Amino acid sequence: MDERETTGRRVRSDSEQNKGTKKRQTQPGRETVRPRGTSEARKISRTEEPRRREGQVRSRRTDADGDAAKVRPKRTLSEDRSGRKRSGSQGYEELQSGVVKRSPGSKKSAGVKKNTGTKRSPGAKRKKKKQRIRIGLFLLLFLVIVLILGAAVGTVLWKKYGPTKETYDLDKYFGIESERQAGVTIDNEVITAEGMIVDGQAYLSYEAVRDYLNDRFYWDANENILLYTLPQAMVRVDVGSKDYTISKDTKSEDYVILKTEGSKAYIALDFVQQYTNLEYKTYQKPDRIMIISEWGEIKTAAVKRGTQVRYRGGVKSPILKEVKKGEKLIAIEDEGDWKKVRTEDGLIGYVQSSKLRSEETETIDRDFTEEEFTSIRKDKTINLVWHVVTNQTANNSVLEAIANTKGLTTLSPTWFSVADNDGNLNSLASAEYVNYAHQSGIEVWGLVDNFSDEIDQMELLSHTTARENLENQLISQALQTGLDGINVDFELIPEEAGEHFIQFIREMSVKCRLNNLVLSVDNYVPMGYNQQYHRKEQGIVADYVIIMGYDEHYGGSYEAGSVASYGYVKSGIEETLKEVPAEKVINGMPFYTRLWNEVPKTEEELAEQTGTEAAEYPLKVTSETLGMQAAKKRVSDAGANVIWDDTAKQNYAEWEGTDGSTYRIWLEDAASLEAKLQLMKDNKLAGTAGWRLGLETSDIWELIVKYVN
Repeated sequence: MDERETTGRRVRSDSEQNKGTKKRQTQPGRETVRPRGTSEARKISRTEEPRRREGQVRSRRTDADGDAAKVRPKRTLSEDRSGRKRSGSQGYEELQSGVVKRSPGSKKSAGVKKNTGTKRSPGAKRKKKKQRIRIGLFLLLFLVIVLILGAAVGTVLWKKYGPTKETYDLDKYFGIESERQAGVTIDNEVITAEGMIVDGQAYLSYEAVRDYLNDRFYWDANENILLYTLPQAMVRVDVGSKDYTISKDTKSEDYVILKTEGSKAYIALDFVQQYTNLEYKTYQKPDRIMIISEWGEIKTAAVKRGTQVRYRGGVKSPILKEVKKGEKLIAIEDEGDWKKVRTEDGLIGYVQSSKLRSEETETIDRDFTEEEFTSIRKDKTINLVWHVVTNQTANNSVLEAIANTKGLTTLSPTWFSVADNDGNLNSLASAEYVNYAHQSGIEVWGLVDNFSDEIDQMELLSHTTARENLENQLISQALQTGLDGINVDFELIPEEAGEHFIQFIREMSVKCRLNNLVLSVDNYVPMGYNQQYHRKEQGIVADYVIIMGYDEHYGGSYEAGSVASYGYVKSGIEETLKEVPAEKVINGMPFYTRLWNEVPKTEEELAEQTGTEAAEYPLKVTSETLGMQAAKKRVSDAGANVIWDDTAKQNYAEWEGTDGSTYRIWLEDAASLEAKLQLMKDNKLAGTAGWRLGLETSDIWELIVKYVN
């Protein structure tokens, strides 16, 4: 039985009383009240039951099943069993005596301990209970709301900052739009879907091969021919063929070497690999090709634990691939907390740096030997001059023309010009001329130009048949007349014809090499608008690269200026040396200058030029070309004062004309040419060249000899 203590008395159950439990010894001054017997208690009327319960102490009884018994309400000492109020002193006396008197009419024994707490009525208790339930429900509702809000905020934060599980579409990643296409990764760059895999053989588009792997492959879309240039031979492949030729020898492969899809040509990578230092592997889902063409040191990093390679740096970027612990990635560069990497199968993306181990340096290499393009080297500094020959009669003056020169090593007569788009040649070549020059110890490099108005540069150079026709005629003329070399002076090549021009130079280099002829190529001072001349490739396949270090200001210029100021020449040499070895570079100098005439433009002229480049210049300028002696005479006749322009490193003069115009001239003379020759010497160039024979004064040759010998 449970026991509850109130004021120190113990309440016993009816069963204990019926069993004749002994009286408890009470404390001194207290009286023990025996409860009524069980049979008597049962006679208590239903109306008196509440009052009996009000006199008992609230207790909790647990039955055999563990259920809690009802808790009975307590009464305060200031109330009697009938609920009447007692005085404070009366309650106090009863408490001291230990006897609680029953109110009249009460039939229940007062065998309960006194309770000092305030007693509540059943209605008050129910009200309190409801209040507690309401508070509990409110707290529960509040907790639910907090949890819902927390979950919502957590969801928003997770969506905003949590890592996404979205995967990136690899077809889109590689730009694959059809089943025939394959994605391509070359070293650390993903290019568009420029590949395809047919019958297990990997193919790469001509453009991708040319731009990324080996630009000596050349595709003639007009004649459906693939060419590759070797130092002493041309490799040729026809579309759809397993055979190819090297010069006149025919060879075969067990796969189709060249395929076309529409207007696009594809080359088998196994064939490209014969002439290129590369390795490749193919993968599926989607079809793709991973190509390695750069060799040497690389950085790698192993994965610490399973993670993802993402399309961009950031956990919200889609996943390209799941990578496992220990998997090795190629480290490309750091970008904050992320590292740009390449996977073995050609995916380039980002991994959190914290998920990778420290970088390690590895060296990769492949056993490959590329054939070398040999060049003819002269054992002396080249001192070349161009000789303008416009007819056969002019050839007869060669001895007279070279009589006043000193230290001259090479003559380049303007003998050849392209006649038409089929590659036919106009020639003024003379074996007698060559013999006279050889007798004077001078070599002859015949010049070929493309100045004819009848020529479409693109049409001429983009057809293999036309190029070969031109090349064969040049070689034939050179051999017939005993030439020592060919000087190519192709000017105003349009950008779209650049790859065809350099193919012409490659093919010429093979034929010249086989016939022991020197090949030299004339070039402008390097500028952004003439990169299509491919000077770097010229420096590999040709023997000499000549800078035309003049025409800084030319006949069509909108303002007056020097033909070849010091800064212009210096820049031309320095920029060329970035692409061509110094021992192959010859710097061309002008033996001429321009006399400029300036007059203010009229309002009508300015109005006509509105919106054009010419409108930016308020003066109308014209010029005439003068040789050194003629220029000197014009300055003298004008009585002009000559001053030294230290910036241009030239003598300068100006004077007023009779019509109110102004004349300006930057002289080319021994003083200006010496500054240019010093640049040649300082940069250890292969030599110098002068345009053109007959425009120089006699003292120029004395000066040149000092620098070339």
